[in-house]
Amino acid sequence: MNNFNSNAMNPITEDDIANYLSNTPDFFERHAQLLGQVQLTSPHGNRAVSLQERQAEMLREKIKALEHRVMDMVRHGTENAVTADRLQRWTRGLLTTRDPRALPAQIAAQLQALFMVPQTAIKIWDFDSAYQDEAYAQWVSDDVKALATSLTAPYCGLNSGFEAAGWLAEPQAAVSIALIPLRPEPEAPAFGLLVLASPDAQRYNAEMGTDFLERIAELASGALSRLRP
Repeated sequence: MNNFNSNAMNPITEDDIANYLSNTPDFFERHAQLLGQVQLTSPHGNRAVSLQERQAEMLREKIKALEHRVMDMVRHGTENAVTADRLQRWTRGLLTTRDPRALPAQIAAQLQALFMVPQTAIKIWDFDSAYQDEAYAQWVSDDVKALATSLTAPYCGLNSGFEAAGWLAEPQAAVSIALIPLRPEPEAPAFGLLVLASPDAQRYNAEMGTDFLERIAELASGALSRLRP
């Protein structure tokens, strides 16, 4: 009586059946006829299929998912190779520029051309007095300098009216923006700010990785050290 009451209060569940079958691998050896009798609903329509057919369909779906993952890996690998090639070309331009005076404009212009950035701008401060008349060395507010120094990594996101966006040729078209601080070493105050902007709200977003932009910042900062006292 006690066993009956216990079973009535705790009926066998699907998990119990699944656990039993998982822990009893020889069950279908003893009941092989069930493999041919079990009928399941196919996910591709309402027709009934055998257990073997359903397993085959599941394997095909897994294979298809793996194929998509491989294709994504190949695509990302190709994109990374293209990006690395463009970065190398951009870096080569920095190394072969003889006149330091031309470096800031070249940094911004080549980023725009090679990486298809709709708009770029750059400003520097704490520079040698020999460059004080250059457009990129004109007055920058203390607020912008403080913002650049406060950035421990490039800012990527919507343009919420950043003052630095006003350096762009068409500030009103800068929907998403990347602000890249330029500094001589990681813990030092910033001596410049590089701005990348796009009319696409998703081009620069808070979810994107900044490793590539940080590499750009390091290379640009190293090249621009020639303009500093």
